Amino acid sequence: MKPLAFLSIRTQVVAAATLLSVALVGSLVLVWTKTESSLYRQQKLNEAKSFSRVLSTTLFSTHLAEKNWSKIRVNLDLLMRENQELIYVLVSDARRENQIVAASPGDFQDQYVPDAVPVTVTNTALNLIEISHSTETYLLRDIKFSGSLRAKRGDRILEVASDINTVTGTKIGTLRFGVSLRQVETAVANTVTQALVVGGVGLVISWLFGYILALRLSQPIRRLQVSAAKIAAGDLQHRAEIMNADEIGALAASFNEMSAALQASFSKLQKTLASFELFVPNKFILAIAPQGIENIKVGVAVTRTITILFCDIRGYTSMSEVMQPLEIFAFLNEYLACMGKAINEAGGFIDKYIGDAIMALFDDSATDGALTAAILMHQALDQCNNQRIQNGLPKITVGIGIHRGEVVMGTVGFTSRIESTVVGDAVNIASRVEDLTKQYDSEILVTESVVVGLCHPELFSLKLVDPSVKVKGKDEAIAIYELKINSH
Repeated sequence: MKPLAFLSIRTQVVAAATLLSVALVGSLVLVWTKTESSLYRQQKLNEAKSFSRVLSTTLFSTHLAEKNWSKIRVNLDLLMRENQELIYVLVSDARRENQIVAASPGDFQDQYVPDAVPVTVTNTALNLIEISHSTETYLLRDIKFSGSLRAKRGDRILEVASDINTVTGTKIGTLRFGVSLRQVETAVANTVTQALVVGGVGLVISWLFGYILALRLSQPIRRLQVSAAKIAAGDLQHRAEIMNADEIGALAASFNEMSAALQASFSKLQKTLASFELFVPNKFILAIAPQGIENIKVGVAVTRTITILFCDIRGYTSMSEVMQPLEIFAFLNEYLACMGKAINEAGGFIDKYIGDAIMALFDDSATDGALTAAILMHQALDQCNNQRIQNGLPKITVGIGIHRGEVVMGTVGFTSRIESTVVGDAVNIASRVEDLTKQYDSEILVTESVVVGLCHPELFSLKLVDPSVKVKGKDEAIAIYELKINSH
């Protein structure tokens, strides 16, 4: 016989099913006891209803019709003494607005709504649509009979109500009595106790066998769990070492195959993310998708105060007219690589390319990085121009405009095509300032907001060009400064 550890999962499930049968037997015992309890309760109810109909039609009908209430009261007391399960008996006269004309115990007499049970119970009893009615309820107070306590407040009782009719069928009153459910509750409690004992024995047996089986099954599963935890922690090269010749062993083999596939997929995903960051800067992603790029969606927007740098080639249109498309493509890539490296070194990131123009953003609290980038960009351009002159190519000149202000960073588009963008009056001003470099024959122009935002202004050579310039599209005049490169 094979050891249990080498049995198939099917065999192990059969063993588990055997244990389940034990639990099922216990459940059947509980169901049986519950059914027996229900039958006992129903038997008690049927006896009470039969008792009610007999009393209302034979014992009280004539006396109530003749208003012989004293006779009824005597009979009620006799019933209470002979039947210890009766809590109270009430007879109401419909001709006297359902006043209780006879009651045992006698303190309910002459009441209209007895204070022993909830009012809803009384209303139901007095407005019967059937010959008799019963309901389970509870007592609102202690009830005594002949000086001894009959029932306590809160005890569950069964109230039965029947119409009292004349021989012609006219309703003249209502008979109500409460029956104690103590015997029923005792029987139910005994049944539950027996069921608990049987169920407890079955549970112990099931637990014992289940524990033994769990030990056999849990060891390889726990090893597989440890392997899964290592992979979840990032160790994608880990493989589960489980050699069982059963379904768990097959699961471990599939798990290792999944790990290998996951490792390949993750490697591909890393490359994809690295490529994606070439299109959308990581700093931009952190601003518009702080919960991860997988959660990015159209319409996400954040407000930031940043520094915007615009750079544009002067005379680019004339240059491109004498170049072939592939030459233009190669030229732009060479130029943009030169400029982009300088921007990255200064802590900025390029938001977009607009033809030959560059729009870069600096989200630092100060504007020093943007000015440093502008200087580095011109220095890099000088090196590029030296190479171009040696190759017999024309020199490149650029204009740079810098402004600091509040913008909205976010995504625009629709569900199948979205794009990151930056909008706001500050972007327009930065672009207009770059245009002004031609008018003022300057290489780098910055606004007053940039100068104010400097942390170390002494490191930069700034000259006020115009204290009040009206930029196109803006009503208020702004001050323009020129950043001198050679003085840095």
